[in-house]
Amino acid sequence: MKTNDYIKYVTQQFVSYVDQPRDEKIAKRKERKNSKIPKSQSMFGLIPFAISQSVSKWKKSYK
Repeated sequence: MKTNDYIKYVTQQFVSYVDQPRDEKIAKRKERKNSKIPKSQSMFGLIPFAISQSVSKWKKSYK
């Protein structure tokens, strides 16, 4: 991409974002936030998740 094309693209993206109603912006942010995976899972994989599930089942069975 040439510099001029890049500036044109960034400007178009910025204008399209600014032209969106406030409600759409908030909805997009919430959707993006909800679609993220938890930090513990992204950093360490499924092992911490599996351990936490096992512990929670173990705690529930002894109540």
